[in-house]
Amino acid sequence: MTHLIAIGGSDAGISAALRARELDPATEVTVVVADEYPNFSICGIPYYFTGEVQPWQSLAHRTAADLEATGMRLRLNTYATGIDVAGQRLEVRNPDGQIEELAYDELMVGTGALPSHAGITGLDGLGPEDGVHVIHSMGDTFALDRDLTDRQPQSTIIVGAGYVGLEMAEAFTVRGLRVTQLQRGSEVLSTLDPELGALVRDEIEAHGVEVVTDTTVTGIEKTPAGLTVTGTHRGEPIQRTADLVLVVVGVRPNTELLEQAGATLGAGRAVVVDEWMRTGLPHVWAAGDGIITHHRLLGVTYLPLGTTSHKQGRVAGENAIGGDARFAGSVGTQVVKVFDLVAARTGLRDHEAEGAGYAAMTTAAAADDHKRYYPGAHPIQFRITGDTRDGRLLGAQLVGRRGTEVSKRVDTYATALYAGLTIEQISDLDLSYTPPLGSPWDAVQVAAQAWSATRASLLV
Repeated sequence: MTHLIAIGGSDAGISAALRARELDPATEVTVVVADEYPNFSICGIPYYFTGEVQPWQSLAHRTAADLEATGMRLRLNTYATGIDVAGQRLEVRNPDGQIEELAYDELMVGTGALPSHAGITGLDGLGPEDGVHVIHSMGDTFALDRDLTDRQPQSTIIVGAGYVGLEMAEAFTVRGLRVTQLQRGSEVLSTLDPELGALVRDEIEAHGVEVVTDTTVTGIEKTPAGLTVTGTHRGEPIQRTADLVLVVVGVRPNTELLEQAGATLGAGRAVVVDEWMRTGLPHVWAAGDGIITHHRLLGVTYLPLGTTSHKQGRVAGENAIGGDARFAGSVGTQVVKVFDLVAARTGLRDHEAEGAGYAAMTTAAAADDHKRYYPGAHPIQFRITGDTRDGRLLGAQLVGRRGTEVSKRVDTYATALYAGLTIEQISDLDLSYTPPLGSPWDAVQVAAQAWSATRASLLV
């Protein structure tokens, strides 16, 4: 009987454990979880703070009882401290602080990522008890919730305006806090072109959020006036003070365990794996936010996404018990809801495509989500990127009102990227149509046709 140990109670670890048990119920599966909250949706945390998701237990994809009902064994509040690769043993620290060694036949490491501090001084010495927070785990969630309840802060500074930063700006606004958002880039949501990021910025500013872009935060300190954040804004010193500070400036791969075991680090200092999720260490697999990403357009990169972690974990779990599954690769499809606006992207932006050697061209277009004569139509703003040499689709960006099905429309482009379609071929897709929901040429096709027309004019 094979004994598989999966480290990590989030997307990758649980997906690996579930897949192994699904394919071979005789496989003994142990999941080592550093806290007591296995299989919780970290992506859902902002909606707990808006009050849309209650109680917090609702964030569990599956309860511990649900997981154990599949036949796996959970070791909660148990921290993996070392891997004896030659002896096929995992060293763990139990809840009582005692060190124990667990024998395994196969080991899957899904230790994920850790919040980045981006070199901000003072951050290491300040924590939730001071009003300085990150939001990366259920423990972080409870700490922030207690702080909001106990101190009743009136103002907050969010350092970072990516996906989580924007979602939390909405959550704090709903809770009645004055929100200031500091962003390093020239626009919020730097994964979009600035023209579309500006639309997102307009949306959050319309809801009372103060946005300060082109700002590099260098320090946070506790002062008599509150928590003071210092940095530079377009080369000039800047200082803001609030009752609470949330730092959401990205993540870094949590690689210490595998690195000490001898694994190789690659892009973004993430652990190198192949498409089968093999680490190169015998009987050791890895998946999730701690490893490199195989991108269908870029090759090897680092792009931590929950959807990717689920897929990689499933591949690792299958192969750990003798399968031959391969991770098909990512195209970086992402979506976020910000108040009443939805922004999404997939594939590459112009500069990313140029850097990868494509002859990239990006065009802008706008198209209604459904026929204008039917009430409630709203425009969707598009930016389409393709290769002018062969017409291949390289990427798409969309921003539209909630209800315009931006998330599903970006999925059409993601599917086209996966299939290697040209932009012209998108016009050939047989997409659904009824006036309340679409048009004979869907909005995704209208945007594609605008790109093709621009390309054709250049070839004349």
